[in-house]
Amino acid sequence: MSDELELCFGPQHPAIQGVLVLRLRVEDERIVECRPVIGHLHRGLEKLFETRPYGASLPLTDHLDLAAPVTSNLAYVGAVERLLGIEAPPRARFLRTLFAELQRIASHLLWLGTHAADAGAVPPFFAALRERDRVLDLWESYLAAWPGEGGLRPGGLSHDLPEGWSGSCREFLAEFPAALGRCEGALTESRLWKKRTVGLGVLAAEAAVDLGVTGPALRASGVAWDPLGRNGDTYDRYQVRIEEMRQAARIAVQCLDRLPDGPVLADLPAELEAPRDSEVYHAVEGPRGEIGFYLVGDGTATPWRCHPRAPSFANLQALPEICRGELVSDLVTLIGTLDLGLGEVDR
Repeated sequence: MSDELELCFGPQHPAIQGVLVLRLRVEDERIVECRPVIGHLHRGLEKLFETRPYGASLPLTDHLDLAAPVTSNLAYVGAVERLLGIEAPPRARFLRTLFAELQRIASHLLWLGTHAADAGAVPPFFAALRERDRVLDLWESYLAAWPGEGGLRPGGLSHDLPEGWSGSCREFLAEFPAALGRCEGALTESRLWKKRTVGLGVLAAEAAVDLGVTGPALRASGVAWDPLGRNGDTYDRYQVRIEEMRQAARIAVQCLDRLPDGPVLADLPAELEAPRDSEVYHAVEGPRGEIGFYLVGDGTATPWRCHPRAPSFANLQALPEICRGELVSDLVTLIGTLDLGLGEVDR
């Protein structure tokens, strides 16, 4: 007689930022098998892309990753520009990079606070969200809305920076490293934090590549692509994201220092039409990994095919790998270490 039990985790659980079911087989307190069950949030976004003009589909990209809509916007407008042969002005490209790095910081801060809280460390939650609010204040002063409600357009940006925005951004970036250090100081050398993360959920480099994992989860396994980890465990994934925030702040400062003058939107025709039988794939590095769009044009103002390459969908495949043999009590931490966006999983 088998001692294994079958358990259902989700679909509504405080540790899951979305709707996800995990079918577990456990023996005593150890996970023998973890099978994600997806599809609860499916909205048919890919088909909606194919019924709208190129410029009108930007609001759909916002809902792929609600924690980082700007990087989804950036990947989409980049694909549209390559498909239609549009070039954004230099000032717009610098500002896009600046916005994407600010978005990376905001997304990682949200992850840091919730991941720490899920593992039992509550004080970093409030410190991380306080800094994230400062980034959201910058978005509000630029867009008068949340990040997904405007800004990026095929051909550039909807409008230039308001007066005083650069100074406020520089002030945040100058103070952010010290604030991040305070958040990190409560965790990095903490004996309890290491107890909950070191050696937990190890993902080998070969397995990460085979599963199509990208982003911090890939680099933490030692695959050479920006900041690296060595052991591929939960602690390394944490350290990689911390270093990414530092580097994102440095890139943002460089964008402000080198920001050229000029327009922020190219002259475009009233209706954007792609050449017949044209196709492109364009990707950027988002907070969760490679977010890209595959577009096929058919000579009309709407794409014949649009397929988002969403990092959370691929990264979710690593969850059964990192859960195998671990304790059921560590499952919440293992979900958090992948930083999944369920809007990217169920499209």
